[in-house]
Amino acid sequence: MRAREFLTEADLASIQNGLEAVAFSLPNAFIIPELKNQDFYKQYRFGVAIAAVRGEQDDNKDGVLYKKNPKFKPESAWNEDQIVISYDPNVGQVIDKALAKLNLHGKKEVATPTSDELSDTVKVSPIKAFKGYE
Repeated sequence: MRAREFLTEADLASIQNGLEAVAFSLPNAFIIPELKNQDFYKQYRFGVAIAAVRGEQDDNKDGVLYKKNPKFKPESAWNEDQIVISYDPNVGQVIDKALAKLNLHGKKEVATPTSDELSDTVKVSPIKAFKGYE
């Protein structure tokens, strides 16, 4: 039969798991044993770290001068803690009740109750008012 000339079967006898097949088909594939799939926060920080490393590279191929990058920190200011942000002034009570349903407690307020500007933020328009406007 002519079909046997162009149809082939893969010999998978030597491959025991999918990772062995990946070794042949994907370039530069790495496993990171200390970075578990279940820890989304660490995965996120790893992505940020990769971006920081790329940003620190000196290969200025496009001719653009970049500002000095801020120092990378392994953890964010809030770490792995859940964050809830709301314009509802009663959200603290809602959080307390939801935590009680899970037998949890211990929220900490980390921001002001209202949306405030930094002290050096200009809050008044530099454009002078004109007829018809205050």
